[in-house]
Amino acid sequence: MRIVSLVPSLTKTLADLGMPKEHLVGRTPWCIYPEEYVSEIPVVGGTKTPNIKKILDLKPDLVIMDKEENPLEVFNELDRMGIARFVSEVESPRDVPNMLRLLGESIDCEEMGEKFATSIELELEQETAHNGPKVAAMIWHEPLMCVSPMRYSGSLLERCGFIVPDFEPNGNGYPVVTTNHLIEHSIEGMLLSSEPHKFALEEGEAISEKVVLEGGQRIWNVCIDGEALTWFGTHTLYGLKHFRALCEDLKMKAS
Repeated sequence: MRIVSLVPSLTKTLADLGMPKEHLVGRTPWCIYPEEYVSEIPVVGGTKTPNIKKILDLKPDLVIMDKEENPLEVFNELDRMGIARFVSEVESPRDVPNMLRLLGESIDCEEMGEKFATSIELELEQETAHNGPKVAAMIWHEPLMCVSPMRYSGSLLERCGFIVPDFEPNGNGYPVVTTNHLIEHSIEGMLLSSEPHKFALEEGEAISEKVVLEGGQRIWNVCIDGEALTWFGTHTLYGLKHFRALCEDLKMKAS
């Protein structure tokens, strides 16, 4: 089987599920884990700008895609060329177990797909009190953007006990944030992601100063692991454990 992956978190998932690395024949430059698994695999372009010719030249049996990360035009062109595609659509950690089962079946790794799916389901079944801090998880700077609870990252945080307000209920899930938003929603803290923008603590503190100057309460800032926040697939298990522990730690510090 010859596989091209256009989704970094699913490239890692392929390795975790036990797919032999010789089956992976193409990737994006952001498919970097595990390093020894991907280091010799040719790059076919970015998640938003994959090179169709490079993909076709590799004669893949299957191209791994994601509905949000990869362009519809690429999906349609591969369809026109008769290339099979596996397309993930994950808006919540609850969507991950079934996706892993389907992916496992697609690459002949059903046993490991079931194992990870079951582990994530058990983690999701743990009771979590939704009384953590009200936070905005920042992913981009200039313009300042955060995640909505309607997207995977925001939903993950809510599953771990955080309160994640929806600044733009009719938006695209990644609202542009103003100091007014932070004040009106009584945000207690900002989680500053390391990707796609690598936030520095100083950037968060500068925003907090503006909030105070405009009459709002001082907002605390914590830098967080962006991969734990955004990488779905087998990494979801780590993300759930990581942010559940962080939420509990922040609650203890506040008490």
